[in-house]
Amino acid sequence: MKRKLWMKIFTILMAMSLLLGLGAGSARYAQAAEVSSDIVVESADGSASGSEDEFRVGMEAGYPPFNWTQTDDSNGAVRIDGNKEYAGGYDVQIAKKVAEGLGKKLVIVKTEWDGLVPALVSGKIDAIIAGMSPTAERKETIDFSDIYYKSDLIIVVKKGEAYEDATSIADFKGAKITAQLNTFHYGVIDQIEGVIRQTAMDNFTAMRVALEAGMIDGYVSEKPEGVSASMANSNFAMVEFDKGKGFATAEEDTAISVGIAKDSELTGQINEILSGISEEERTELMDEAILEQPASGGNKTSFQWFIDIMKENGPMFLRGAGMTLLISLTGTILGFLIGLLVGVIKTIPMPLKGAGRTAQKIINGLLSVYVEFFRGTPMIVQAMVIYYGSALAFDIHMNRLAAAIFIVSINTGAYMSEIIRGGIVSIDKGQFEAAQAVGMNHVQTMTNVVLPQVIRNILPATGNEFVINIKDTSVLNVIAVTELFFQTKSVAGNNFRYFESFFVACILYFIMTFTVTRILRHIEKRLDGPANYNMITNQAPDEDTDSTAGQA
Repeated sequence: MKRKLWMKIFTILMAMSLLLGLGAGSARYAQAAEVSSDIVVESADGSASGSEDEFRVGMEAGYPPFNWTQTDDSNGAVRIDGNKEYAGGYDVQIAKKVAEGLGKKLVIVKTEWDGLVPALVSGKIDAIIAGMSPTAERKETIDFSDIYYKSDLIIVVKKGEAYEDATSIADFKGAKITAQLNTFHYGVIDQIEGVIRQTAMDNFTAMRVALEAGMIDGYVSEKPEGVSASMANSNFAMVEFDKGKGFATAEEDTAISVGIAKDSELTGQINEILSGISEEERTELMDEAILEQPASGGNKTSFQWFIDIMKENGPMFLRGAGMTLLISLTGTILGFLIGLLVGVIKTIPMPLKGAGRTAQKIINGLLSVYVEFFRGTPMIVQAMVIYYGSALAFDIHMNRLAAAIFIVSINTGAYMSEIIRGGIVSIDKGQFEAAQAVGMNHVQTMTNVVLPQVIRNILPATGNEFVINIKDTSVLNVIAVTELFFQTKSVAGNNFRYFESFFVACILYFIMTFTVTRILRHIEKRLDGPANYNMITNQAPDEDTDSTAGQA
């Protein structure tokens, strides 16, 4: 009876969770079929279907004027792979010319900066065209084409502050300066005597937020980005330096080239195509990109910005929230099932002797390794190893959405296995003995007596895992999954309105987590049953008998 009751409640739980997933982010799920059809399924050789006719280019799509994300195809923007947004900017125009010269269709793969090189090395993309400099360190891993743009280093500061009038890097003595992680920009900061070098940040959005909030005094960048930032946000200013007063750099440091896999035949072909683009045309393309980039739109209140961002970028936010909920929901359900299986196996009574005892020790040892590994390493590291490492080591190429769900599932399974094991151990031993006394074997005891109680007791912890997964999906942008956080960074990188953009994301995260928590609390109360139980008897109490005599 208990088993039937639990299965009914479990079915209700899953149905309600699925309804939650379908209800949140209505724009995303209303067009789910179309989005699914846009996701490229990768073949066994690591290339996307029809990739022989495609030129797959990786970029952040959040670094104007080189590249950014927009909602339509205006100004020659190109549709982002597996997404409903478009990528625009100088890099996109260069990529279009290269793809045209190769006689292939251009496919833009939106990927976090730290994931670009792993994506190229593992064969997920054919080239990186993302404002990347051909530094000596990068050349050890990948090859580069000839230079397609060259720029000088500048420092972006807050307008009206003391450093706006600086004319030399020496004027930044005592200033708090940072730059993007894994770029040569961060290394040149040491050339400023007395500078207070801040921790490197992984993207320009983070640096702009820190600058506007007053956490840093400036960040090192290139001139096009500085022009872009100062034009789009009236609170920013760009500090340029006269010859001999700026940063000392090698020519390769300030150059920008196309990143290509080692010993690729594309290198010579791309160099030939780039040689046909004149300096005048390149300058014209950059000037157009600066003018076409998403602008701040003048002086508006935060409330006006909040409304405008919701109107203009609402579908992007909702699609990101839908992707976040889809991954976290599916990952939590699959992780629960994995944890249930592992937890039950680890609590099976050990045979006294024989081959069965040895086999069970081996199985328990392997399961312990799995649990400790995935509980002891960050999910972002697991994502990089599984998605890119599997392609490099075993030539296994996964669809990024499937990889994201797999990563969340096995990570959740490791945590849930210990939660379930602890729940089983907490059940009074007398219940096991009583079940055995009436002739139940171990499977029957677990199914009919133990697990219904365990699952009820661990429901709050399961809900916590769901909430954690909703938030932890933000690390999956390193494998090109455009979940809510990645979409928010793209929006903020385009409009330079960081507080308003991230506040929208904050609200969406809160709505998802709060709704999940309320649903699970309701289910917990239903499982608890009524506070008082009345024992129904066949004989009515006598008139002079205490009215409480028949109550349990």
